[in-house]
Amino acid sequence: MKVLGPKELIEDVVAKGLCVGCGACVNLCPYFVNYRGKTSMTFPCTRDSGRCHAHCPKTEVDWHVLSEIVFGEPYRGSPIGEYRRVTAAKAGAKMAGGSFQGGGAVSALLAAALASGAAEAALVTRSDGAFGEPAVVSDLAGIVEGAGSKYAASPVVAELNRAAGKGARRLAVVATPCQAAAIVQLRQNPLEKPDFADPVAVTIGLFCTFAVSGRELEALVREELGEEPVRRMDIPPPPAKVLVLETDTRKVEIPLDRVRPLIPKGCSICPDMTAEWADLSVGMVEGCPGWNTLVIRTQAGDDLVDWAVKEGYLEIGKVECESLDHLMEASNNKKKRALDAAEAECLLGSPGAEGRAAFRMSASVVERIRSN
Repeated sequence: MKVLGPKELIEDVVAKGLCVGCGACVNLCPYFVNYRGKTSMTFPCTRDSGRCHAHCPKTEVDWHVLSEIVFGEPYRGSPIGEYRRVTAAKAGAKMAGGSFQGGGAVSALLAAALASGAAEAALVTRSDGAFGEPAVVSDLAGIVEGAGSKYAASPVVAELNRAAGKGARRLAVVATPCQAAAIVQLRQNPLEKPDFADPVAVTIGLFCTFAVSGRELEALVREELGEEPVRRMDIPPPPAKVLVLETDTRKVEIPLDRVRPLIPKGCSICPDMTAEWADLSVGMVEGCPGWNTLVIRTQAGDDLVDWAVKEGYLEIGKVECESLDHLMEASNNKKKRALDAAEAECLLGSPGAEGRAAFRMSASVVERIRSN
């Protein structure tokens, strides 16, 4: 993957509307900042190469390189990425009494990571109205505070950069697909900094079809609720086509047709629905309230799940073939839409080809995805 500088990052990502607010370029130097969902370069910088560009999940990302890094083999274009096994999962007996969205599998895995010593702390996203606020927490109370879905982009990687700069190590990080891609690149120390130390112990990815602009989501929520605070947001599995807002006194449903115009272009070209570069990936099980789908991808993920089940933090079950088929279909359809959108915008490149692209896949993989 090419490592260029901040000038190219601004030209290729920010100016083209591809920024998804992950924060990968923030807290590395004084020049990039993220404020309420918007990432900006505050002062000019003339570096020829920089971590801001190297970490970004929206420019010059070679999916074959990422696959070699994480799985030791070329990228095959499988609908949900490489994995060891797929199970249903939910919070176990040791998590009893917690208030979780879905099955609570993410919270259970984070609690297990801390209890087992696999991680020293967890990087979660708490709710701040319509926005997500990333935070490093070290106990169950902090994990529970970060439970629940957020639909606005959160600068998770910015918080990871900040924590790493202050000496944090062995973090369990909850990340969306784009954030997980940025984290893989960050962990490779692409500029070969001599003082680099990997801050991540395990990544837990979230299934994601889009994350909207926090500012625009805030405006939409205020239009519906005024100043009434939102306690919880949810987009139920199909066939529901609404965003559900919960306050202390009521529920309000907003048709997704009103939400989709808020989706940034960077989401529309993302081929990853299931956080393929994480150690573990978690989403909802269609038609099974109270359970999550858990995709186990790496040895680190496998070890954490085994310990969590053994110690009662996590309960696992069988994913019905029909549910897995639906997941495969939905994920591959997202890949097809992303490839079409990227090609239409001239943002899809082949590995090793000239020019600058948002991401790169071989022609054979692109054809395989489209033929599935």
